[in-house]
Amino acid sequence: MPKPVLFTVDDDPDVLAAIARDLRARYGKDFRILRADSAQAALDALVELRQRGDPVALLLSDQRMPVTDGVAFLATAKEMFPAAKRVLLTAYADTESAIHAINRSQVDYYLTKPWDPPAEKLYPVLDDLLDDWRASFRPPFDGVRVVSDRWSAASHELRDFLSRHRVSYKFLDIETSDEGRELFAAAGGDPALLPLALLPDGQRLTAATPTAIAGHIGLRTRAELPVYDLAIVGAGPAGLAAAVYGGSEGLNTVLIERQAPGGQAGTSSLIENYLGFPAGLSGSDLTRRAVIQAKKFGVEIIVPQDVSALRIEGPYKHLTLADGNTIACHVLMLSMGVSWNRLPAAGAAQLAGRGIYYGAAIAEAMLCKNETVYLVGAGNSAGQAAMYFVEHAARVVILVRGNSLAAKMSKYLVDRITNTPEITVRLNTEVLECHGTERLEELTLVDRVSQTTERLPASFLFVFLGAAPLTNWLSGVIALDERGFVLTGPDLDRERDLEHWPIERAPFLLEANVPGIFAAGDARHESVKRVASAVGEGSVAVHFMHRYLAEV
Repeated sequence: MPKPVLFTVDDDPDVLAAIARDLRARYGKDFRILRADSAQAALDALVELRQRGDPVALLLSDQRMPVTDGVAFLATAKEMFPAAKRVLLTAYADTESAIHAINRSQVDYYLTKPWDPPAEKLYPVLDDLLDDWRASFRPPFDGVRVVSDRWSAASHELRDFLSRHRVSYKFLDIETSDEGRELFAAAGGDPALLPLALLPDGQRLTAATPTAIAGHIGLRTRAELPVYDLAIVGAGPAGLAAAVYGGSEGLNTVLIERQAPGGQAGTSSLIENYLGFPAGLSGSDLTRRAVIQAKKFGVEIIVPQDVSALRIEGPYKHLTLADGNTIACHVLMLSMGVSWNRLPAAGAAQLAGRGIYYGAAIAEAMLCKNETVYLVGAGNSAGQAAMYFVEHAARVVILVRGNSLAAKMSKYLVDRITNTPEITVRLNTEVLECHGTERLEELTLVDRVSQTTERLPASFLFVFLGAAPLTNWLSGVIALDERGFVLTGPDLDRERDLEHWPIERAPFLLEANVPGIFAAGDARHESVKRVASAVGEGSVAVHFMHRYLAEV
């Protein structure tokens, strides 16, 4: 947090310099001393301080100034910084005005000129006022402030990005927050400027995106080197495990992630069946530990950055990034994970990010108070999300297409859900249509057995429907199955997939049909969709990478 401000205003340059000098001599260690030569200049500076979230402890103003006198200035300034102490600097002839201002609470105290010696006539008064201010002062929020419409898809994307990177932020909805409306107006009041991101250092980003804000919150968005021993695409559990083992065993490693480390597991509120954590741990905490561990071993993490193409030239694999830059590597690990399938209901596409969200969307949890939250899905991710959202929402309804919750969900989660009265499970139910203009307002549900429909009010719908691999950019380069998952090792067909296999040995267990390219985690064909399995595959793959590197 920046130092609190002591602000002095006087149109006489000699008096202004003198008071600023005396303030700095006594309080410069703990406060910033700012000054202005007119009330208007001071008000302009205060607007900027308020936008930046900087605290103001004291306002000291001369009374006799042109256009706007000291009492009027302090009254206006009080609206912006109501907790700041306000002192009027007057001549003897103005003491009656000062007393009147005190009685009307526009001023806390007045001082007469001259104030020499300050040790007797200035500091005792200000010391007392500042002690009062400190006693009631609550430090302002010192993170990123996001100003936007609550139902903006761009705002959701930005807030979700900050949440997943564990960046402290405060959301100011322009519909419900006075501060949000004020900051929006100060930025020009144009909706095209939203979301607005106000950074702790005072910088302001308009139409802010995850890519634009990444560098400001300490993320690396570009690789340092043109060539690496190991490049990993995707920082889910498999990619993070490969990074830790690759880095610890001496491979010069770069890890590229398009959103945030952790993948889908990173959004899990509580993973209770991960070995060694009997009380469970959140996906966010697991991710944080893994990222720290990878960095400890020198792994370079690039985020947010997407890969758009892969080109093979001899032993080198060349990755083209979304920003046009390229990275080459000797060994490539594919651990991109999967994305949730889109909800096949009328109106769903138009309302994505505006009431309909894919995955846990933890950033929206705080906005669900007193609401009924609907979840679509029957796997562990949906179950974990239900247990998380029930802590914030009034009620959670799980919509399951099949006739059993236990068919795809772990028993411990089924038991938890069954024993939570605020959670309702509706079997044999699908979302037929999503209604709303600017945001989700209603859902039409259909009972798959009776074919009866029901239209219900709804503001939040979270979707956990199957998953599709993020492998479009690999088509035609390596072998994929009919659904786009990466084929590896014994799953590769000798005649169809290995016709151009260039070496005598067969592909290793987790190796694709191009030597030196490996796959692990959810993007791999027939992988076990569990965190522990992904971690195991990512670490085991490094063993085969060393064997490959010994050959070339």
